[in-house]
Amino acid sequence: MEILISTILVLGTASAHDELMQSICIVESNCDSTAVGAAGEIGPYQILQCYWKDAVEHNPSIGGVYLDCVNKDYSEKIMLAYWDRYCTEKRLGRKPTDEDRARIHNGGPNGYKKSSTVKYWQSVKSNIT
Repeated sequence: MEILISTILVLGTASAHDELMQSICIVESNCDSTAVGAAGEIGPYQILQCYWKDAVEHNPSIGGVYLDCVNKDYSEKIMLAYWDRYCTEKRLGRKPTDEDRARIHNGGPNGYKKSSTVKYWQSVKSNIT
């Protein structure tokens, strides 16, 4: 019974962000796992190596190597760990929103405060139904 409850909780957490993640995926690369950005970001979510490192340091159980970020499922684990590290109620002083998550994904730990991430959020938001 405990395993089933844990599985439901883990799956419930991931599914709570599925729509947001899908929209970020579209905005970042049109979900192209072979995409490489101008700054060297890789995969469907265009993850930089420093982002990956922050996430894996926060949750070492993810394992893997940076190049694994070309895999969509792996990248989603990285994103969840990054958000768990930087997009928290304690850190933001309020309950985090999808806007906070998207802007932190785009602009780093303080991306939720940067005016440069507002347009990015608008693009992500336009894909969410």
